Amino acid sequence: MMFGNNQPDGEENNWRYQLNRFVKANQQELAALAWGFWQTNSDRQEVLLIDLKPTPHFIACPKQELEKLNEKIDNHIQEILGVVDNYQAEKEVVMIGVGNSQLKLIQFAPEPPPPICYEQLAADMNALVELLEKRMFEQIKV
Repeated sequence: MMFGNNQPDGEENNWRYQLNRFVKANQQELAALAWGFWQTNSDRQEVLLIDLKPTPHFIACPKQELEKLNEKIDNHIQEILGVVDNYQAEKEVVMIGVGNSQLKLIQFAPEPPPPICYEQLAADMNALVELLEKRMFEQIKV
């Protein structure tokens, strides 16, 4: 991809472009979801994933499974694991998108920070998940 080019670099990667647009349009809600997930994930051994197939949905993935995957694919996602391990939930959002048998790291620092986004939305987690999954379904076509 060339700098400044916002268009997808091939049909098989179009999902990445659509996911980027979705994340940008829903930063506050995703930050609230990430903070709520972090609060319920007391042992910090799970990562929030956006799985785009069969329809876009959120899943919790044990870090251990990502480590196993990394071993199987010759450490090609080592950088993603480094970001996940150094995740600062009170300042940033870290999730992983899954589409077309590929992974995409989602990382951003929202303004306001995730705890404030969570307080401002004051929605229950199930309602927030439903809202975001509905928006993903409408905006992302894989």
